[in-house]
Amino acid sequence: MNPQSTEVDIAIVGGAMVGASLALALSNLSRTLQRPLKLALIEAHEPGQGQSGFDARAIAVAHGSRHALQQMGIWPKLANLGTPIRDIHVSDRGHFGMTEINSSSFDLDALGEVVELERVGQVLFAALAKTDIAVFCPSQLASIDSEVQGHTLTLNNGNKIYCKLLVAADGANSKVRQLQQQPQQISAFGQSAIIANVASNRPHQGMAWERFTEHGPIALLPMADSNGKPRLSLVWAMPEAAITERLTLTDSDFLEALQQAFGNRAGQFTAVGSRYSYPLALSYMSRPAFHRTVYLGNAAQTLHPIAGQGFNLGLRDISGLLAVLKPVLQQYGDVGSVSVIHDYLACRETDRRQTINSIEFLVRGFSNQYWPLVVGRNLGLRLLSWIPPLKVPVAHRAMGWHGRDTCNALARSR
Repeated sequence: MNPQSTEVDIAIVGGAMVGASLALALSNLSRTLQRPLKLALIEAHEPGQGQSGFDARAIAVAHGSRHALQQMGIWPKLANLGTPIRDIHVSDRGHFGMTEINSSSFDLDALGEVVELERVGQVLFAALAKTDIAVFCPSQLASIDSEVQGHTLTLNNGNKIYCKLLVAADGANSKVRQLQQQPQQISAFGQSAIIANVASNRPHQGMAWERFTEHGPIALLPMADSNGKPRLSLVWAMPEAAITERLTLTDSDFLEALQQAFGNRAGQFTAVGSRYSYPLALSYMSRPAFHRTVYLGNAAQTLHPIAGQGFNLGLRDISGLLAVLKPVLQQYGDVGSVSVIHDYLACRETDRRQTINSIEFLVRGFSNQYWPLVVGRNLGLRLLSWIPPLKVPVAHRAMGWHGRDTCNALARSR
């Protein structure tokens, strides 16, 4: 087949959760504004493949993120895939600190929803097929030739795409970032995480758990039952040296080790699915933009999964870009102009910095066994239980409502 050339307004590299959501949101925005917008989405792997961004993992979609997806016209397609998080239990193993955040305290039906990425991928790509978006999948970005007015992207099959704005949503190992030689800060936590789905003999009733241990945090998210068995999505962080030993344990020995580390609050663990691991590090771009290019989601920053904020921060990146682009589209302006890039950077700076700093503080603060710090963090957890109003800002951030106002205010001022 001969290589083809395509000209679009916006090209998105990376078609996992962030990239696919942005493509659909831009398509819906274009239709709402009755402003023609040509879009291209480039993704290396089809949904369901082990290397795709839509793999067997589950993620938490915070309440604020669910609201944002609703506004983008995407959540109605995903609603039946979600398992509600009604309560969050946080504890420090071996110490007195613990607290709960309850949806009923905020008159909400849920603090968030848990979705399985593989199923989400199938739904989003089915929705993409019903739009005018040019989807190149499976295709990989090979090179970028930049000009004053845009970029020419060359794919591995020789196809070329010319765009006025390039959006990098291609994950922590972003090919766009590599080709543009943009700097990235990396801070290793000295931990890796095991992810797996586990079954319990006790219904989870919408409870999510964060359990801090001396070796690293354990997170359990509620999932839909499978064959009548309650399921939980596990993220177990531990020193990198312990990963190989945990991965090679038999299922029964692994469950016994997990039970010992976590305790019995979630019931007895009865089964575990396939186990995977990946190293944990904080990586971020101090300036997630370049000439006619913006970086979103894990391409811009990769967080420790301790608080489940990775996708939710990425979705706020999407919301910020949409807020910046909306007045430009209304005025038939240049979607890749310097003002668009600068406005995006300005509106995302504070939220990104505060979220990154808070996650790093949480990881390092709860991994430290220095006794004054242990006493301080446990007292802090207890104060949240004793003085409920103190939970409000914590819950506000956990539910993904933080950092949305700046971009909308900036857009209104234009």
